[in-house]
Amino acid sequence: MPSKVAGSRKIKDQAVLLAAGHWLMLSVAINIGFLLKLIHDGDLRLEYWSGLNGIPDKENGAPLSSLSSYPAEPKRANDGQIQQKYINMDHGDPTMYQSYWKQMGDRTTVVMSGWQSVSYFSDTKNLCWFLEPGFANAVTRLHNLVGNAETGNRHIVVGTGSTQLFQAVLYALCPSDAPEPMSIVSAAPFYSSYPLITECLKSGLYKWKGDADDFDKDDPYIELVTSPNNPDGSIREAVFNGSRRILVHDLAYYWPQYTPISSRADHDIMLFTLSKSTGHAGMRLGWALVKDEAIAKKMVKFIEISSIGVSKDSQVRAAKILDVIGDTYEETSNESKRFFDYGYQEMAKRWGQLREAVDKSQSFSLPNLPVGKCNFSNRTFGTQPAFAWVKCEQAIDDCESFLKKHKILTRGGAHFGSSKKYVRASLIGHEEDYNEFIRRLSLINSVESP
Repeated sequence: MPSKVAGSRKIKDQAVLLAAGHWLMLSVAINIGFLLKLIHDGDLRLEYWSGLNGIPDKENGAPLSSLSSYPAEPKRANDGQIQQKYINMDHGDPTMYQSYWKQMGDRTTVVMSGWQSVSYFSDTKNLCWFLEPGFANAVTRLHNLVGNAETGNRHIVVGTGSTQLFQAVLYALCPSDAPEPMSIVSAAPFYSSYPLITECLKSGLYKWKGDADDFDKDDPYIELVTSPNNPDGSIREAVFNGSRRILVHDLAYYWPQYTPISSRADHDIMLFTLSKSTGHAGMRLGWALVKDEAIAKKMVKFIEISSIGVSKDSQVRAAKILDVIGDTYEETSNESKRFFDYGYQEMAKRWGQLREAVDKSQSFSLPNLPVGKCNFSNRTFGTQPAFAWVKCEQAIDDCESFLKKHKILTRGGAHFGSSKKYVRASLIGHEEDYNEFIRRLSLINSVESP
């Protein structure tokens, strides 16, 4: 009998524990559901800084951008009125290209076995030992197809996006025994991440000095030349000519969907990125074309120290995508599926819509962009950048704040070393967001008070 009683108690105890476990799981599920609802409804703001490591803006004491989880869908206020959601035109997330790659179906599919990418090394005979040969060949093939950069007698250095490559370049170019940090400059308006990336590590090797036009020290310096420029789309050359300067050319947007390809870029150090060339920002891949072997070796050393190379899987997938782009231009039956033609047509459409909306509103203006003949496409057209450099006219002094009142998030001119009357707006996001941006922009009255 005692054994039966004990067994019965044991069964009851297990039942109680099981029930308690079910109640616990149910409680967790309810709380998670409630938390997700708060996030979705916009009542819980998950703020983050888009600046590297949360570096605040020195002028305003605020982050470069605060992309809260603004209401994803319209909701009703206390007075019953429908509230518009925020649309984010701040970040250059290239989701515009997603529809093209969906059309390509399985042509870019890559299947990898578990035994692949086990080793750190890709090609021990190559200066950049973590560079996949297939990716190197695909990069060379694409540049030769488009005609936008010289690839002969260059070393290809692959990095985790152009951000890591930029850091690697600074490490490679700045002497470790210099009495003072090397000055880093770029003509304003400059890419807003340059000062953030330069200053984030507080390195003793280099220091951000701002606008190249204001730099007057008689010391060695590095000038960053971005062409076409981010944010204003202008075609750039170096500000000064002198023996004490070192030039780094950021050519992330020198592709035929954004600007006429007038010649092959032929510079000592040229930076490119997959995110803006093909739209695959999530792969986190960029590459540098470097003439000087010693500089290339130091860049490789920096990447070796910071991340022990670059993802092989990303390189294999990227090589496939670049090769598919090349293949479509060698085929004669699929012209409608050619990548750069798609990108050009989409950018032309969006810029046409933007200029029409700006003209209709009369509260804004856009820069006049250069027109040229594209050797790749044989078209003559004006530069159509991935970003619009929008100026607020009349009495609107803070364009970013003004647009935010209309639930449009942009990046203010102060982050680019320019006036607050300007903002940068991304034109390469999802079509529905872009269309809503155009609609709101065209409805803003020219006499509206900021």
